Amino acid sequence: MKKRKGARLGQHFLIHSWPAAKLAHAVPLQEGEVFLEIGPGKGVLTKELLKLGPVVAIEKDPDLIVRLRETFSSDINASHLTLIEDDIRNFDASGYPPERIRSVRAGKLPATGYILAANIPYYITGEIIRQFLTATVQPRAMALLVQKEVADRIVARDGKESILSLSVKAYGTPRIIAKVGKTHFSPPPSVDSAILVIDNISKRFFDDISEEKFFALVHAGFASKRKMLAGNLSRTINKKTVSAAFAPCGIPEKARAEDVRLSEWKCLSATLHEN
Repeated sequence: MKKRKGARLGQHFLIHSWPAAKLAHAVPLQEGEVFLEIGPGKGVLTKELLKLGPVVAIEKDPDLIVRLRETFSSDINASHLTLIEDDIRNFDASGYPPERIRSVRAGKLPATGYILAANIPYYITGEIIRQFLTATVQPRAMALLVQKEVADRIVARDGKESILSLSVKAYGTPRIIAKVGKTHFSPPPSVDSAILVIDNISKRFFDDISEEKFFALVHAGFASKRKMLAGNLSRTINKKTVSAAFAPCGIPEKARAEDVRLSEWKCLSATLHEN
């Protein structure tokens, strides 16, 4: 039996307008901005986004491109929708937004920034979030339909941090705005989804510390979940140096990596790398 293309590509297409409208309104466009949509699929979210402003949509499936061109022919002709056939993972955010997104007109004003909006396949969620948070030209905000479990982990709903949650929080402020049940998709996924918003996106967190060294420290700290943070860090940093850095950062001696807040990680990174 032949697999449906959407299922083969890990896509679960939205079939109802409610979650699409909720996502579209999650981050209001500012004057001169555009939506950058990843994987418009059959266009349910695209339709809602176009009600609010201009859209640049990137779709890799050639069959869906043909369908989208037919469905949105009037929006394309009116320059409200720019449709691009490509894999989002090939997307160069450093060159594209300034040179091409700004060519999309919002009324009479050239676009000056973008909001990332997407119902993305679960298997590339982390990769896409990382790609745009670390991009030279970052979106002002993201509104994403993701696996509910992943959204819970990103906002640390259980109070426990992870490499993923800290990586997102270093660049922006994540929040869950709605749960979306599996019945809103075709084919239905095996788990529920959630609309995750990441706003206030910037690289200001790294104004006074090294981005590379910070994440190397975080990865080292989470090397073994069973071990305390001090023990994990002592694999690569002198144990006395690690212990001496904990107190000024307000980190308990027996803390585990998951219990340390972002601000404390930043202090720890600055203290250890100064020494």
